[in-house]
Amino acid sequence: MTTAALPDLNYRDLLADRLFRQRTILLTGEVDDAMAERACSELVLLAAADPKRDIVLYINSPGGSVFAGLAIYDTMKLVPNDVVTVAMGFAASMGQVLLCSGTHGKRISLAHSRIMMHQPSAGIGGTAVDIAIQAESLERMKRQSQEILAAETGHPVEQIAEDSDRDRWFTADEARDYGIVDRVVSSFAEIAPHTTTPRIGL
Repeated sequence: MTTAALPDLNYRDLLADRLFRQRTILLTGEVDDAMAERACSELVLLAAADPKRDIVLYINSPGGSVFAGLAIYDTMKLVPNDVVTVAMGFAASMGQVLLCSGTHGKRISLAHSRIMMHQPSAGIGGTAVDIAIQAESLERMKRQSQEILAAETGHPVEQIAEDSDRDRWFTADEARDYGIVDRVVSSFAEIAPHTTTPRIGL
């Protein structure tokens, strides 16, 4: 008689599973391909399980890959659900873009969170032709990020370009005034999930 092998689940996996069943996704740490794969998969699964209930994204991230961040952004916009975004601790660069891209009226910051906005950046090197191609690609990424932020905050693209030319830091209240978030909260009751999604057999 053989014994079936148990899945190798660590604490983070178990925590993520419990939160997933509460329709909550954590975006913590650097925005990279692994984060994008998990976040996009969970957004799609939660939307398939119930296309009407809110999905909550808690964000504590210094930013990272623009391409990985845009994959998450596109999936947030793809699903029919309202996506609640919550800044906890630190939301910078692409983390800030994802924060302000939640459903309007449901973009939240905890009271002592810090938010930082700036231009996308990337290392450029190689031959003169390579450098020109990379510079053109970076310029397109900058413009794309500016257009997203303009649409989400209500500011003109030109103002976003000027304000994000250097690192710009916001307190929670300043982020609300700028249009990055809609509310600053200090009570869990204001954002607590009220529904549970059953485990999906994977």
